[in-house]
Amino acid sequence: MPVIEQSEYDLPSIIHRNRHVSTIYAALFKKFDAPGYTREKIELNDGDFINIDFILNDPKKAVILCHGLEGDSRRTYNNSCAVYFQQKDFSVFAWNNRTCGGEMNRLPRLYHHGAVDDLDEVVQFVLKKGFEEVYLIGYSMGGVQLLNYFGWNKIDERIKAGVCISVPTHIATSAEVLKQGFNRVYLKNFTIDIKRKLKYKAAQFPDFINRDQIDSITSFDEVDHYFTAPLHGFASRDDYYQQVSPEFSLKNITTPVLIINSLDDPFLGERCYPRAIAQESAYVYLETPKYGGHCAFPLRDSTYSYAEKRAYGFFESYKS
Repeated sequence: MPVIEQSEYDLPSIIHRNRHVSTIYAALFKKFDAPGYTREKIELNDGDFINIDFILNDPKKAVILCHGLEGDSRRTYNNSCAVYFQQKDFSVFAWNNRTCGGEMNRLPRLYHHGAVDDLDEVVQFVLKKGFEEVYLIGYSMGGVQLLNYFGWNKIDERIKAGVCISVPTHIATSAEVLKQGFNRVYLKNFTIDIKRKLKYKAAQFPDFINRDQIDSITSFDEVDHYFTAPLHGFASRDDYYQQVSPEFSLKNITTPVLIINSLDDPFLGERCYPRAIAQESAYVYLETPKYGGHCAFPLRDSTYSYAEKRAYGFFESYKS
């Protein structure tokens, strides 16, 4: 306990029982407009900024959405989730990591899986609005940030629960899986986007970022060795992977959190299913559907996914 032995997400349509079909459909072909957000730029303690998109409904309950790697607040999975919770009368806050959301940040610093200080700024922004119940949902990298936030910090009692979807709880094995077979297509797309941002940053800060190293990027090995680790104070790529992998902080979590990782997720390595930890924890729930792909979980006859519906059900069990 609390491992959920039988997921309710068991038989999607035949076509979506293929991991790549589900993943690519959700990322490229599914369309879902964002709600009518207001955007606010918040100034950070180090002189940088991030943008938060939000829509206010119930003044007592709110949900914070954390996007994935090279995503932003208005990715399809975020939009679908935001509208679903808006219809449930939640106020919704979807934040953009540094460099994300269409506006480049000021400082050399980028975003990374352990950027819980930025997530805390978002949480404080929401709490100051007087909400009595706050819930968090994280997709992929956003799920890592959420788990690290819960595992590294004393959590405000108004934060009731979290849900993490398609989350690489062990970063190193996830990075290795993306080098294999068809998964290299996803890796190539990530590296194209990351290289574009790094080139922009190199022009901004030539003393911090070596432009020549950018062209050598073929996987996350180079990204994290040359850029992520040194720019954010880690001793090495391996040190970065060790420190930011939630596998090593899950045992510290004392706020209820549900991890939904499908067994066919093409982004997740073998250590991204922390069954033993969940069995020993009173707070970390693990659900591992057979199907679902990465940040997909499509449902028959519904524009929404299983993920947001499952998140709502989980939150309902922990509401005040």
